[in-house]
Amino acid sequence: MKKYDVIVVGGGAAGLTTAAYTAKTGLSVALFEKQKTLGGLVQSVNRNGFIFDMGLRAIEDAGIVLPMLKELNIPIKYVKSIVSIGIEESIINITSKKSLETYKEFLKSFFPENKRDIDEILKSIKKVMKNMDVLYGVENPLFKDLKRDFPYIFKTLLPWIFKFIFTIGKINRMQEPVEKFLETLTDNRALRDIIGQHFFSQTPAFFAMSYFSVYLDYIYPEGGTASVMNLLSDFVKAQKVQINTGTMILKVDPEKQSVTDEKGDTWFYKKLVWCGNLNSLYDSINLQNISHNSVKMVIKQRKNQLKKLKGGDSVFSLFLSVDQPPEYFKKISEGHFFYSPHSKGLGDIKTRHLPQLLENYDTYTDPVEKVKEYVKEYVTLNTFEISIPVLKDSSLAPQGKTGLIVSCLFDYSLTKKVFDNGWYEKFVSFFSESIIEVLTHSVYPGLEEKILDHFAVSPVSIEHITGNEQGAITGWAFSGDTVPVPHKMQDINKTIKTPIRNIFKAGQWSYSPSGFPIAILTGKIAADKVVKELK
Repeated sequence: MKKYDVIVVGGGAAGLTTAAYTAKTGLSVALFEKQKTLGGLVQSVNRNGFIFDMGLRAIEDAGIVLPMLKELNIPIKYVKSIVSIGIEESIINITSKKSLETYKEFLKSFFPENKRDIDEILKSIKKVMKNMDVLYGVENPLFKDLKRDFPYIFKTLLPWIFKFIFTIGKINRMQEPVEKFLETLTDNRALRDIIGQHFFSQTPAFFAMSYFSVYLDYIYPEGGTASVMNLLSDFVKAQKVQINTGTMILKVDPEKQSVTDEKGDTWFYKKLVWCGNLNSLYDSINLQNISHNSVKMVIKQRKNQLKKLKGGDSVFSLFLSVDQPPEYFKKISEGHFFYSPHSKGLGDIKTRHLPQLLENYDTYTDPVEKVKEYVKEYVTLNTFEISIPVLKDSSLAPQGKTGLIVSCLFDYSLTKKVFDNGWYEKFVSFFSESIIEVLTHSVYPGLEEKILDHFAVSPVSIEHITGNEQGAITGWAFSGDTVPVPHKMQDINKTIKTPIRNIFKAGQWSYSPSGFPIAILTGKIAADKVVKELK
């Protein structure tokens, strides 16, 4: 019989963090991951000598990532990941808070009739940055030894707590969707789009308007973003965690305190931490095996609630191997680049054209052509996140060549519609060619002729690979009727709770909007709770 103190389902950032901190105390731990490799959304791939980051383009520390690695005594080498912002032919670099003034003049050069609006927008960004300095301005106390580190307690933590209490109210007052928030600052739709169209739909204004702080917080690990996951994986293995990759958990029996994998093997636990999609947790529980009616009712209600909701935004990413030296791209931008080919912005493309396209798809004489028209317009007016790994680590591409990762937010529903109608490969090819064409005729003249190889990842492929609901990369959507998990920072300790005894949750699906630091933080919270109850 296979018995463990802790079973962790999901080998991404949250799962690895939970496994690391529970096993570190001497508890027996088994970890299950459906993919063949650990890391979740944070992966890398070597394609003919080009190393591509398949998930994160950079790491946001947030006072969490580096303290976690430090506490676990995991050394890591990294550089600051400087961000560039470009519109049409104009490009600026964001190197410090002083760059805000450069950014303000940059926006005014495109929208001279909205100078006052831009001043107000920048005032809001500055206020949010001050709040962010409080929120993430210290090493998170969860990753500090508070029984021994007295200088940290008295010089850092106690003064920070008072600032945090004062600041959290300001943060909570900025929970309205960023789209509505920007409408209060300017009537110019194009200006609002250029600022906000690379944010996830209906992201709370505070999180969205903190983007300048995020840019300044980015770091890039030596070897690529997946290096963090590789280092954490090595630590977990050294702690003798039983790792089961390529293994999906299909059944959970809360009363027997067991899980059953796809091979039919049953594993018993004292505590279970679910670090995957919440729908898959509740789908794996057979209500007939629950003897207590009150518990059965709560699980059923929770299951039905989640089924009505959808995951957050997804992305389309194009990976390019280019026969062009890194120096060529360095003259244009830094290695992390947000670029808008046109200052017009997306306008109604996502909010009106997309719903119409989805609703009328089956009635069109030629739906393929309609989708192509939409993609062409979307790509031309959108904002791309472009990552150039070799500009941050010279070992990540062959000598004299450069790898580019070009991403943009894209709707899962349309991609799935195309997939179900049998022309997915042609769609991906057309989308890729459209991106290449736009970049060739804007920021990278002659790019098309220099491409050696390319491949793409869509919302559908993300769902197939990682199991993330609808390819969502930040957990639950804010566009639904409700957010089914905590989404206020003061409630983050509640993220780990489920209505099922001895089962906890962590990761992307347990807090919104979630990201890499939050996945790690919730994994640590879950680990601390489990260790406290078992030790």
